[in-house]
Amino acid sequence: MSDIAIREFQEFIRNRYYKTDAERGTPGTFMWFVEEVGELATALAGDDEANKEEEFADVLAWLCTLANINDVDLTRAVEKYTVKGVDGHK
Repeated sequence: MSDIAIREFQEFIRNRYYKTDAERGTPGTFMWFVEEVGELATALAGDDEANKEEEFADVLAWLCTLANINDVDLTRAVEKYTVKGVDGHK
C-alpha cells in the first residue's frame, strides 16, 4: 500500500479500527493522539530516523481515527490549503 491518498488511508484506518475507536470515544482517543504527538516530539529530538518515521505514521493514524469518529473527511478538510488557499501565516 504505497503512494496512498489521504482518503484511502483514512478509509483503511476506519475499516480496521472504527468499532473500538468509536467505543473509546473522542476524549480517550484524543489522549492516545496526544501521547503519540509526545512520542513524535521525543523522536524529533533524537537521531533515530526509523523511529521518527514510525512516530509520524502513528500520529497520522491517530489523527485519522479522531477524524473518523467525529465524521470529518480529512480530504475535504485539507481543501482549506489545497483548494481555497490560505493567506498569511500563523
